[in-house]
Amino acid sequence: METKTTTAMIESPKGFGQKFDYDEKENRFRLNKILPAGLVFPFDFGMIPHTRGEDGDPLDIIVLDEHGTFPGCLVDCRIIGAFQCEQTERDGRTMRNDRFFGVPEVSQLFSEIKELEEVPGAILNQLEHFFKNYNEQAGKQFKVIKRLNATQANQLIDDGKLT
Repeated sequence: METKTTTAMIESPKGFGQKFDYDEKENRFRLNKILPAGLVFPFDFGMIPHTRGEDGDPLDIIVLDEHGTFPGCLVDCRIIGAFQCEQTERDGRTMRNDRFFGVPEVSQLFSEIKELEEVPGAILNQLEHFFKNYNEQAGKQFKVIKRLNATQANQLIDDGKLT
């Protein structure tokens, strides 16, 4: 299978307790929310530029990296899979809001990981709980409905690309 590279833009770095969003109109980052005390992003979190998900935002990506980067950092990643997710908003609307997983092309620690199933189960379970808790704090419900492999995740990214 051919390895495909996807560029991620980091919005909220690993270890940060603030959620930043890239504002496409202003062409800069905006503080979106402060996470509850003790809650920080476990890995770099961002988006895949030039894509759109069902929620109208660019597709979300978790970048499994050794060290956090910074808001606006572009990271070329190998997509290893995704959580296919449903998110229920405060108004009761339910939509897909998937989370993709990428490994930086320059990673040393995660360089051998090619598929989501190769990530230790404890890490995946902690990430699932992080997103459930993060959304609960915002008055939303979040549920992982399926874990996807690299091929399935790359197909969803291709489907979400803006033309």
